[in-house]
Amino acid sequence: MSPANPTKKSRRDFIKVMGVGAAAIAATNWPFSLGRPGTRPNILFIMTDDHAYQAISCYGSRINQTPNIDRLARGGVRFTQSFCTNSICGPSRAVLLTGKYSHLNGVIDNKGTFDGSQQTFPKLFQGAGYETALFGKWHLKSDPTGFDYWNILPGQGQYYNPDFIDMGVRKRRTGYATDLITDDCLGWLKKRKSQKPFCVLLHHKAPHRNWMPDSKHLSMYEETDVPLPETFFDDYATRSDAARQQKMSIADDLRMASDLKLPPDDTPEDDTPGEKANRQDWNAMVGRLDENQKKAWEEGYARSNEAFRKSELKGKDLARWKYERYIKDYLRCVASVDDNIGRVLDYLDETGLAENTLVVYTSDQGFYLGEHGWFDKRFMYEESLRMPLIIRYPQAIRPGVMNEMAMNLDFAPSFLDFAGILVPPDMQGRSLKGILSGDAPNDWRQSIYYHYYEYPAEHSVKRHYGVRTNRYKLIHFYYDIDAWELYDLEVDLHELNNVYNDPLYAGTVRELKTELERLRKQYGDTDEKKFLPG
Repeated sequence: MSPANPTKKSRRDFIKVMGVGAAAIAATNWPFSLGRPGTRPNILFIMTDDHAYQAISCYGSRINQTPNIDRLARGGVRFTQSFCTNSICGPSRAVLLTGKYSHLNGVIDNKGTFDGSQQTFPKLFQGAGYETALFGKWHLKSDPTGFDYWNILPGQGQYYNPDFIDMGVRKRRTGYATDLITDDCLGWLKKRKSQKPFCVLLHHKAPHRNWMPDSKHLSMYEETDVPLPETFFDDYATRSDAARQQKMSIADDLRMASDLKLPPDDTPEDDTPGEKANRQDWNAMVGRLDENQKKAWEEGYARSNEAFRKSELKGKDLARWKYERYIKDYLRCVASVDDNIGRVLDYLDETGLAENTLVVYTSDQGFYLGEHGWFDKRFMYEESLRMPLIIRYPQAIRPGVMNEMAMNLDFAPSFLDFAGILVPPDMQGRSLKGILSGDAPNDWRQSIYYHYYEYPAEHSVKRHYGVRTNRYKLIHFYYDIDAWELYDLEVDLHELNNVYNDPLYAGTVRELKTELERLRKQYGDTDEKKFLPG
């Protein structure tokens, strides 16, 4: 189990002795000790939205190939146990910026607005002499702070001809979001005159819902049958009502038009509210396309849509068709991301920046690719809890695979530590630098804590918190339900058998509840009622 970070006490003592505040020390331009004397690494943090580890070939994907992400992994370290603290977009981004859990950084769900006045790692980099920039998806409602330059998508953003907010000025641009975001990042890097090291956040919208591929990938996988996950027809027999009452089923909850790209019929007079919403979503989506994009779109889906209309599928056959349409569009969006990561890696190689640039690839959380019959995330089950995490820094990191437990809570302190900037003692994560440098601390965490809050809300996933160790996972669903689930991941990899009430696991339940309470106290999240709806 992971006790409080022992290095934090020494840092506090140092600050006390020196008689200065943590902020002043964090802003000091400390020399970087690894690599060439006097050099500090550039930081390039690439984050996608909802990219599941199951859709990355270096993570063993059986459904697609990601050659450029694999290229990054071959030169760096791939974490097999990387987890988020709260599997939803806005909160995950706030954790990344602050190194603090949702209940402390103020963003517990997607309705919250991030308080930009609080401490973030980009501000600390800026104060330490780095040039900072942000490109792409932000999704925190307030304007970014701590960046010398930023150009972001408003809200979730659009795939085609998206609006951007460029340092406060909103403008619509022609093109595809993944390409445009990469263009902006590379353009900024090429034009910068400063000799300062850079800290750049490159945040893609893809592959977030509603999975609109770019025109060059529209026919990708068209002749391929993507295999169903083993648990696609899961009946949730041993689980609580939380699994049965969700609204993220591929069979029942995907929209036929905007999600599955099946154009609605001419407007009938007896449209239901759901059909009207589906039609409105479709019209808004297609309305952004120019004539060339619209033509490519129609040609890309015409044959398969016609075949579907003639088939009159029902029941499990219809669910399988929905899965195929969903997963192929999702993977097509991933292909664009991988292509653009290749562009960035090429630039680093061509300019000689690769050697002294710490490159990180991750997603804001995991995602369901049909497992348990679902899309989306939110639950503490593995597919949405686990995140891909790849880190490359040739000067100081040997390529390999790491099995230690990492969290998005650790990103901020890790970046600061690699740059030689003091990690503030109020950050709750721990630096991964020791692990990556081959000197893992003896007291590294053996468990992680998770807390999801956004209910009642879209997808109807119940509020819950829990603990995961290397072998077990204990989850408590609460608010309008009081249910516990326990999974033995060693024998139940797909989390199909809830053994919470099995007498053979009674001792394990006691131990995990003790550990759960220890973690809740450690992270200051002991009040279950604090964020309940009024």
